[in-house]
Amino acid sequence: MIKFGTGGWRAIIGDEFTRQNIILLAQAMALYMKEQYKEKKLSQPIELVIGYDRRFLSQKAAVWISEVMAANEIVVYLINEVAPTPLIMYAIDKLHLQYGMAVTASHNSYDYNGVKFFADGGKDATKETTDRLEQYCKGLKETEIAIIDYEEALRCEKIKLLDPFNDYIDNILKNIDVQKIKERRLKILVDPMYGVAKTCLQTVLISARCETDVINDRQDPLFGGRLPSPAAHTLNKLKDMILEKKYDLGIATDGDADRLGVIDEKGSFIHPNDILVLLYYYLLEYKGLKGGVVRNVATTHLLDRIAIDHGETCYEVPVGFKHISSGMEEKQAIIGGESSGGLTIKGHIRGKDGIFAASLMVELICVTQKGLSELLEDIHLRYGKLWMEERNYSFSEEKKQDLYNLLFLEKKLPNYKQIIKRINYEDGLKIYFENDGWIIVRFSGTEPVLRIYSEMETDEMVHQVTQQMEDFLLLN
Repeated sequence: MIKFGTGGWRAIIGDEFTRQNIILLAQAMALYMKEQYKEKKLSQPIELVIGYDRRFLSQKAAVWISEVMAANEIVVYLINEVAPTPLIMYAIDKLHLQYGMAVTASHNSYDYNGVKFFADGGKDATKETTDRLEQYCKGLKETEIAIIDYEEALRCEKIKLLDPFNDYIDNILKNIDVQKIKERRLKILVDPMYGVAKTCLQTVLISARCETDVINDRQDPLFGGRLPSPAAHTLNKLKDMILEKKYDLGIATDGDADRLGVIDEKGSFIHPNDILVLLYYYLLEYKGLKGGVVRNVATTHLLDRIAIDHGETCYEVPVGFKHISSGMEEKQAIIGGESSGGLTIKGHIRGKDGIFAASLMVELICVTQKGLSELLEDIHLRYGKLWMEERNYSFSEEKKQDLYNLLFLEKKLPNYKQIIKRINYEDGLKIYFENDGWIIVRFSGTEPVLRIYSEMETDEMVHQVTQQMEDFLLLN
């Protein structure tokens, strides 16, 4: 069964991620696009962009999908080499198309692959869209899947090769202060985590006259034996080299380059929450922009304090970047992001972009003339500091049902001594405390895990609140 989560369809290679399921999903997507064009009474040809990352089977899957689309009289623009997901989203927007897809499982472990579907001009597909795709998949028979040979489709120009690299790079350079970066001549170390960011990120940085070195850049379907997710525990080599060779900054991106990780000049990991805080503060204080910020339910409330201080609003949405993109458009916010490392800026693509976010972080250092730790210290002196704790738990199906019943049917809570201000069940269970703290418990939309996030005014308080929830759910 094909089931979509918050980051598209992801499945274990050879188990559910198979040619049969890939072409089944492609046919479902083709039918969905035709249905939408018919409902909107659009007469122009249906066109879409397809790109793929470095994972095992990604290129083959992109070709299989293209063959199905072409057989359904849908014109395919296939990016002619491995591509970051934000580059694919940029190409959709640049060509003024409605649809696109990326073959990737983003930051999941090496044994996964998947497909992200973009609609409405390059945004992550909504739940309504993915629900419809799942329905189509259930009703399709193998004999109903149309396929044309790849080489034949190329000859008939039903599949067209596309290279949007230069346009994408030029767009990023146009939207950052290249001159300020040139003046600093920063020394930067890049870790693409065996993913697809190297060429794009290195090109941007060298164009801005940064001395740039790269590690972990070869193609390795096993991602060096670690998760291709930029986190404190996965970036030890980057941290060590920053200190050893005195780099000004370390930049890491996940497998498909839509998430960002940062190591500062002291070798300290900058949490994605702090990246968002730094960039929002920078846009308001240094660039003089006006506008709110959109964050998901599991992202720092320090953004709320910064917004209020500048007469702006922080908008909270469910997990899933499609909600952040929609929220930014609806509220005209200038930045949106999540605590897992994804963010975007108003006027760029309609989804997260680790390459553009990294470029803006470099600009921030050069314009402010401050290290990241120093600037964060300034922010904490002005707005206070909040401490966050994150825990993940695997579970059996039986345990998952027990947890679901306890939290969302019986709606039971731990006996917290803190005063509870309100409770939100929109996306998991989120408890807001009177002291500006909070805790959320939710099932992941991309992996079979339960996540607990909490943020409080002290390290001791956040540990206590999180531990109390863990004990209550019998997770230890």
